Amino acid sequence: MPSEYVFLDENNIVVDGISGIDFDDTSNLADGFSSWEEFYGNHKGLTCKRTDVNTYNNEHNNGGTPFRGNYALIGYIYDESNDVFYPEKPFDSWILDTDDWNWKPPTPHPNTLDNTDTHPYTWDEDTKTWVE
Repeated sequence: MPSEYVFLDENNIVVDGISGIDFDDTSNLADGFSSWEEFYGNHKGLTCKRTDVNTYNNEHNNGGTPFRGNYALIGYIYDESNDVFYPEKPFDSWILDTDDWNWKPPTPHPNTLDNTDTHPYTWDEDTKTWVE
């Protein structure tokens, strides 16, 4: 089964991705390399990290073990000290939740407070509120 890999720029921002050889299958790994991350990174001249298409919000959608917080997309940030990916910050006032590795507004979305509320809302950064 193929594995997904992403490439990071010098600021640990995801700039590209590929589907590659199964991370656990090192039988065909070229001499001098300890992992497919190292091999692909060397080939492209960028840091390479594996990511898991089944991980989002630090949960695995098939009941498995979540891997690196979130499936990494272009523009996501790799946090080396926590070994996780998370999206770029949408607004200055939002706070990174390290339980699920996603950004949260300082005021909860109205739909999360009232499941019957189906109105569309947008975030107003100036007032730090949701606007219908």
